[in-house]
Amino acid sequence: MPFKITITDDADRQLRSLPVRDQRILEAAILSRLEHQPTTATKAIKRLRPNPLAEFELRAGDLRGLYNVEGDEVVVLIVGRKVGNKLIVEGEEFHGHQDNPVEPPGNGSQGDAD
Repeated sequence: MPFKITITDDADRQLRSLPVRDQRILEAAILSRLEHQPTTATKAIKRLRPNPLAEFELRAGDLRGLYNVEGDEVVVLIVGRKVGNKLIVEGEEFHGHQDNPVEPPGNGSQGDAD
């Protein structure tokens, strides 16, 4: 039985903020990869470390979709682009999927005192 795919309003807005070509690439990946076996780890599907937002990540090149599986439904929550080790969502670096975001330098982090 195929999974029902739901894209939240936020994720839809984020998807529409991408160039049309990227929208089509990510939409095709969502339909082809998440309709059947969205929890099976592959090169394109990764289970994330426990965090308050999403359990899984879909990869399509440098594009990402963060999602949860709830019964027979896949809920896409966040859509963005991976740049280096950062997730960029609507032009801003996204931290909501990290349970321990890195603090900016100078805010209690300990560095070398040469």
